[in-house]
Amino acid sequence: MSSIYIAFGANLSNPKSTFTQAMTALEDRGAAILQMSGLWQSPAWPMGSGQPDYINACAEIDFEGSARELLDILHSVETEFGRIRSVKNAARALDLDLLDFKGRIITDKKGMIVPHPRMLSRGFVLLPLSEIAANWKDPRDEKPLWDWISKLPLCDVELLRSL
Repeated sequence: MSSIYIAFGANLSNPKSTFTQAMTALEDRGAAILQMSGLWQSPAWPMGSGQPDYINACAEIDFEGSARELLDILHSVETEFGRIRSVKNAARALDLDLLDFKGRIITDKKGMIVPHPRMLSRGFVLLPLSEIAANWKDPRDEKPLWDWISKLPLCDVELLRSL
């Protein structure tokens, strides 16, 4: 069985504490955390926005439901932690993204796209993911994770730091 990967991000409040609490909230809803990457710090986007830096991490989880059910759970946990989906790139206490669901390629009528459509261009996703899934391959073309990391612009990597 292939794995399920999600990304955590936050730049408000205390992200480390928020991630710990969010992991409990996810487990209470049937999404068991199998392993978690370390924390990575990255500048807020867009550059010069004046927002605090983001803290990011990735987790491998076990979940028995569908990808849509999991995405709905991720959104409900974000809402529980104060996320309001209004302004693009707004600061947030918690952002949870479904990166990969058992190696499947999924789209649905509600706009869900898996693997996450922008994950392969984000160092703040790929580097934490590499800590827990070094052998991950993009299910769309079977290209290994490290190929994607090597294609990241240096500016997307050099400002990241492992905490």
